[in-house]
Amino acid sequence: MNQPLDIKSLHNAYSAGTLSPTQLVTMVHDRIEACGNEKIWIHCIPRAAALAFAATLEQRKAAGELLPLYGIPFAIKDNIDLAGVPTTAGCPEYAFTPAQSAPVVKKLIDAGAIPIGKTNLDQFATGLVGVRSPYGVPRNPLAPDRVPGGSSSGSAVALSESLVTFSLGTDTAGSGRVPAMFNRLWGVKPSKGRLSTSGVVPACRTLDCVSIFAFNAEDAMAVLAVAEGYDPTDPYSQKTLDRSVPQSQTLGIPSPEQLMFFGDAGYEEAWKDALKDLETQGWILKIIDFEPFLKAARLLYEGPWVSERFTALEKFLTDKPEAFFPATRSILSGGADHSARDVFAATYRLAELRRESEAIWEGLAAIVTPTAGGFPTLADLEADPIGPNSQLGYYTNFMNLLDLCAVAAPAGSGPTGLPFGLTWIAPRDTDRALLRIAAHGPDAAMTSESETLPLVLFGAHMRELPLNPQIVTLGAKFIGEVQTSAKYKMVHLPDPAPQRPGVLRVASGGVSITGELWEFPKNILGQFLSTIRQPLGLGEIELIDGRRCHGFLCEAAAADAAEDISSHGGWRAFLGYTAEHQVLGF
Repeated sequence: MNQPLDIKSLHNAYSAGTLSPTQLVTMVHDRIEACGNEKIWIHCIPRAAALAFAATLEQRKAAGELLPLYGIPFAIKDNIDLAGVPTTAGCPEYAFTPAQSAPVVKKLIDAGAIPIGKTNLDQFATGLVGVRSPYGVPRNPLAPDRVPGGSSSGSAVALSESLVTFSLGTDTAGSGRVPAMFNRLWGVKPSKGRLSTSGVVPACRTLDCVSIFAFNAEDAMAVLAVAEGYDPTDPYSQKTLDRSVPQSQTLGIPSPEQLMFFGDAGYEEAWKDALKDLETQGWILKIIDFEPFLKAARLLYEGPWVSERFTALEKFLTDKPEAFFPATRSILSGGADHSARDVFAATYRLAELRRESEAIWEGLAAIVTPTAGGFPTLADLEADPIGPNSQLGYYTNFMNLLDLCAVAAPAGSGPTGLPFGLTWIAPRDTDRALLRIAAHGPDAAMTSESETLPLVLFGAHMRELPLNPQIVTLGAKFIGEVQTSAKYKMVHLPDPAPQRPGVLRVASGGVSITGELWEFPKNILGQFLSTIRQPLGLGEIELIDGRRCHGFLCEAAAADAAEDISSHGGWRAFLGYTAEHQVLGF
């Protein structure tokens, strides 16, 4: 079955009754077997167990649970706990089986997502290449002779092979961004503490982030909305805040002499082409001094933070040094000798660089860089296991030290045809705004998100329905379920797909219709309205409590020719009725 796995396509198929979660699991397992890229997985959930999970999920849905990620398959980097499945962190001798899933994984499963398996990684999340694993190297589907990118190699490749809809990685120094570029994916590196790191094998606990790989910005935003949130069990968790980026059409870019490109990928030309494309979109490009960021990046491995990695694994490294991949052992052992004086000196220096970098942000919506300056071959790593890996951190290592958020986005190809990508960077807590401007251009940055407008929605844009990811990625926020006054009727509009309801005010014989109230940033309202097709149009809705809100009403002429489904009282109830009758054969 050639079923696309993005969230919108899957929810469309579920709504149409052409696919069920159990059928999806069968399809995914068939794809896993057919693709022959077995090094992706350290542990794949057995088919029978996955089918049983999907069947339970269908029962939850039938019982009326709201499941925004219903039937969405995902992969989990194997340094993040999944209950009952071994966590290895890429080291067989280290393996343990957790009784509970990491909170971020539990949130996703509770929302209806289906775990497919645990993925391969650079051992103990130490590396940006994806080849430092005793479990082998996942094959990069886009460039089999080149590295998959790490440390979240398996998570990125599982998505690149279209085996899952999204995947979880971790990102301490770039592991959620470099593999995204090499596999032509979106990679979200959230603000530190936005996603819980409880149940994650630490690399650097003060810097670690759980990251998200997705096919598109809409899916990434939908997953982020479920996965984020304060976790009192995580000492490094932060309250979730949403700040706007400045109302600016200006992007900062490094000066030419501060850029680095290496190898044969042709990424210098790809960068120049990407800048032209940004200008075509309407962005104004401003050269900045990138040196404070580069100096902070060098601190990560030249300073004492490698000692934090050593501290997390000191006893295991001392007791079983032979269990480590050679390059991993070499890097971690280098953290044994730093003194407390070194730590304080580096901390002071980082504070200076953070303060120095603050002025650079003035007037910028974001800073944009290449995600990586080159794309090493497997032969390159065989000849030099350390050098190419260090080069890959040039544009990434500073991010968590300076407490920034980032989005890695595909940006075409270089002259050699290899995938290229840009990383969009902004100060912490601008995660949603950053993802929006990376996806939708300068218009998304030009109006303050604090200027909002409530809209009543009745159909496919509601929670867990096919078009909901569209409004989530635009920044819409769910306020609550509402009822109209008893002055409306609802009709079924099957075309164009996805099917929709049409609601219209009537002089008599009306009923109360269930809908959802969402708050939209005004700056993206025009973009959203442009997606609404006739016979629907913006109008005023009277709620049962007397409030009047904007919402979408149906033209009377179209309603006269459509099936009246008012008796169901709402679109979700009608869909449940339709699904039930499809099962019964009516």
